[in-house]
Amino acid sequence: MAEEEDLSPNLLTEDMEHSNGGFVPPDGLCWVSVLSCLLLACSYVGSLYVWRSDLPRDHPTVIKRRFTSVLIVSGLSPLFVWAWREFTGVRTGPSLLALMGIHFEGLLPAIILPLVLTMVLFLGPLMQLAMDCPWSFMDGIRVAFDPWFWMLCFSDMRWLRNQVVAPLTEELVFRACMLPMLVPCAGPLTAIFTCPLFFGVAHFHHVIELLRFRQGTLSGIFLSAVFQFSYTAVFGAYTAFIFIRTGHLIGPVLCHSFCNYMGFPAISAAMEHPHRLTVLSSYLMGVLLFLFFLFPFTDPSYYGLPTPVCTLTSSPSSLCLS
Repeated sequence: MAEEEDLSPNLLTEDMEHSNGGFVPPDGLCWVSVLSCLLLACSYVGSLYVWRSDLPRDHPTVIKRRFTSVLIVSGLSPLFVWAWREFTGVRTGPSLLALMGIHFEGLLPAIILPLVLTMVLFLGPLMQLAMDCPWSFMDGIRVAFDPWFWMLCFSDMRWLRNQVVAPLTEELVFRACMLPMLVPCAGPLTAIFTCPLFFGVAHFHHVIELLRFRQGTLSGIFLSAVFQFSYTAVFGAYTAFIFIRTGHLIGPVLCHSFCNYMGFPAISAAMEHPHRLTVLSSYLMGVLLFLFFLFPFTDPSYYGLPTPVCTLTSSPSSLCLS
């Protein structure tokens, strides 16, 4: 078991000045952190366009090529954190992998609780889906345990992209790598709302393809881009919150995969549903229960105190406390 002093968050450079119980980041730390995150985001998005092709993004050939490039960039992304740490002189107690949310302490609750919390938020859409599904509950159970169903899923390039590769690589790059670089500079709370900006802007590259293949009017494409930026920024803040509170990468990855499967809630369809009152009540109940369980389900005491990324600041934050 670690000594008590090993868990204390004295992990910034030795010349860091302390003032009123807080800390002053080393000169230039914020600039280096932001530029590192920007370079990492550009590398991730740029990897999608190293292949020249006239085919649309959903074509299996395009998806396979992008898998190759994005997996290479994601595999190299920890080097950005290592280089940032070496360049800035920020000292870290936990290992580099632990800072990135890859460790075993508190793993089981990190797999279960954030996903359950996200499913609670989607109670309305899940209720709507259950009412409209032609299958019975037992049919769904049989399909879920059918190996042929999963073989079919994994042979579908779009499913593999949306449910596996995109959630894993995006959470690794935009949460696990960026948050350890932003927290020492901005603190946990500000980092939660700063990190999603890189994530949201990174999704603007879809505009290029929509314009290229003339999939809609210019105004429609612009509005779609603004909506997608807003939605992905809010979602990014949520998964950043989960990452900081739990200290694990697996929770954000599973929540990301689930949200990709569910898509944005079909509120207009809910308004016109034959059982509108039940569905809308489920929407409201889901939001209320989500807000009620948000902090209890992400209590850091379930995942090991302090969570690794929280040790990067010597200024106590309520987000890092039980």
